[in-house]
Amino acid sequence: MLDIPLRVRVHVETLLAAQIDMGVCDAFEQYAPVREPGAMNAPHPPKVAGIDSTVPSPAHTVAPAPASSGTPPVPAASSDAGALLQDRLAGWVSDLTTLHELTERLTRTDALSDALQELLHAGAALVGARRGLVVLEPADGLGPDTTIGLGLGRADLGHIETVPRSALSYGRILDGLPGGEDGIAEPDLLAEDGLDPRHREVAARLGYAASYALPLVADGTKGRLGAAVWLYDEPAEPAERQRHLVGLYVRHAAEHLARLLEVERTRAAMATMAEELLPSRLPRVPGVQLAALHRTGPRGGGDWYDALPLPDAALGLAVGSVTGSGPSAVAAMGRLRASLRAYAVMEGEDPVAVLSDLELLLRLTEPARSATALFAYCEPALRKITLAGAGHCPPLLVGERRTEFVETSVSAPLGMLACWEAPSVELEAEPGETVLLYSDGLLHRTGDPVDRAFARLHAAAAGVPRALRQDPGAIAEHVLRTVLPDGPADQDSEEDVVLLAARFE
Repeated sequence: MLDIPLRVRVHVETLLAAQIDMGVCDAFEQYAPVREPGAMNAPHPPKVAGIDSTVPSPAHTVAPAPASSGTPPVPAASSDAGALLQDRLAGWVSDLTTLHELTERLTRTDALSDALQELLHAGAALVGARRGLVVLEPADGLGPDTTIGLGLGRADLGHIETVPRSALSYGRILDGLPGGEDGIAEPDLLAEDGLDPRHREVAARLGYAASYALPLVADGTKGRLGAAVWLYDEPAEPAERQRHLVGLYVRHAAEHLARLLEVERTRAAMATMAEELLPSRLPRVPGVQLAALHRTGPRGGGDWYDALPLPDAALGLAVGSVTGSGPSAVAAMGRLRASLRAYAVMEGEDPVAVLSDLELLLRLTEPARSATALFAYCEPALRKITLAGAGHCPPLLVGERRTEFVETSVSAPLGMLACWEAPSVELEAEPGETVLLYSDGLLHRTGDPVDRAFARLHAAAAGVPRALRQDPGAIAEHVLRTVLPDGPADQDSEEDVVLLAARFE
């Protein structure tokens, strides 16, 4: 502990009047000794739930040194006051260390759901609770709206939501009712005379008797982001020191949540825009069944697909990918897909001509961008397919007796050469066989080298159960789950995933 010099006299009344929320630097400046402090000479008081409890007058202070000749004895009050100051400073330092550790853990989260879970865990430790829930409900109404619980299952959260909103502490905060700006403490719910009967029933069923709720408010935002509430198993409420600490933490957490909320909204807007630029539904053409899967990357990519009916009962199938990611790639993808549809209607029976026109358009209008594409002209009545590719992955033919990649010639992506050219390929599918078109994002998300990724895709298609081979959607889902067992959203990649399956009858 601090070695208080004998010349310093500290009044006990002044120390006891010091506020809990005094900064450590201010405390040192006001009560620092004249000479440098010595080494700490007393054990640190234990922490409960990450916080030091209110420190009483310590009984473990070192006895004052005997007075030398000519030196007046030090009064006992000065020794006790110095020990009290030392313990208070140690408690403040411990609190700051705890807040630093908790906020560091929070800022390491990069997903909104993870940040909400971290907020609940840290807040429960600070206020000494075991359970809680956070309700994200931005006041601007733009969402996303969600409720996450700590120690509460889906059924428990459902029971709480049956309580009238105005009877819940976090409901009053979200509705902006008076009294919720600094938090709402309900130290003994079941003892309150005016408690809503449904709230009393739910509290008794879930086994909580008290709660403490705080608003989530970030600077620079209009209104609240949401509210957090922690539940106690027995009648209780956080002490003044705990309220101060959790208030500091929640204010920091709200700023972090506001940033993640904007990122989440941007990703959702990008995904929605990409989906709107793709077919809203697949056409129904006699003799063929169609199914498609599309998963957008975190930043929104330029992978796309299309299926459109053509004259003479024909069908055009296309997949492609535009370089880059983000809004510009999504916009370029929309322009490229719309152009290909026009060329397919005019000269779809010649896939090479379609891709040649598309390459010329891309080179003239967007010379700094390249793209891959594959277009297939299908005649379902004959089960005949004529296709051409520009730097794109070869289709996969999946049937009862064979699972093989379609042999296509090596070709450059669109916009890479002064004049694109590649021959077309014809094939005939057997009854019940499925042609699987896909984007290279499916291979990139595996994280494997190209040859190993192709082998994984082939094995996934060959392993489709017999019962699923009648449904092109089931085939695509099985291939996606097998190639990416952790799910496309969990892969560390910005690539989109596209699967287009056409089963010929």
